[in-house]
Amino acid sequence: MFANGRLDAALGVAGRGWYNAAMTLVEITYELQSPLSQEQLSRLGEFANTYGLRRFRVDEQNKQVSFEYDASRLRDTQVAHALGQAGIAVTRKVN
Repeated sequence: MFANGRLDAALGVAGRGWYNAAMTLVEITYELQSPLSQEQLSRLGEFANTYGLRRFRVDEQNKQVSFEYDASRLRDTQVAHALGQAGIAVTRKVN
């Protein structure tokens, strides 16, 4: 799953045409305090079950993690809270 320092994980049913066109997709990026361990990567996989989260991407080279989510179902504070619950420390929101 690693390619060019990135981990891309498609969540939900992307590519099957099941997404509602009225969704408000938002991408948020956080700077990581430190590189993710294998355990933290596994926790991100579990985070995939969060309703409204479409995909995430880890950029190891820049120590960042990005999430694409449905803003009509999730708020950025909920994404940040889930990261904290997974034991993933971030230093700041990049965008």
